[in-house]
Amino acid sequence: MENPPSPNTHPHPTDVSLVFPPHPAWVRAARETVRTLLVTSGRPELTDTAVLLTSEAVTNSINACAAKGCTTPVTLHAGWTDPTRLRILIHDEAPGLPTCRTRVSATDEDGRGMHLISYGADAWGVCTHGPGRGKATWFELGARGAVVPACSGEEAVGLAVAEVGP
Repeated sequence: MENPPSPNTHPHPTDVSLVFPPHPAWVRAARETVRTLLVTSGRPELTDTAVLLTSEAVTNSINACAAKGCTTPVTLHAGWTDPTRLRILIHDEAPGLPTCRTRVSATDEDGRGMHLISYGADAWGVCTHGPGRGKATWFELGARGAVVPACSGEEAVGLAVAEVGP
């Protein structure tokens, strides 16, 4: 009988997607989807950052949907753009773009999500082109290089949108 293959001897598994209603109960499922992808990919060093940033991006999408009365599903897509770079994309159909707040006090309970993404990701952006309505917030981890500068206000969001590619 043969031993099962090691996860490190195979190419990364197929990309994963999760489509869910815009409800906060689904944030955990999104985090666990990303965690499972990284475990099966043999890339545990990316897990903590990927799970945190996924949680922030999904929460932002769900909050945008709640604020705008959007009931269409949110979609998470996670996959490898190459053997070392993980891209996570969260799409919703709520109008408007996420922004980095210029002022967040120590007592504010929200408003830090885009800052965390901008500081924690190797690259990130907000995409408004493609099929359907809405926007997608995406970020990449795993290979330093094309880093989008950290948020500093609306100009950072504009830069992130300009940096987006298919």
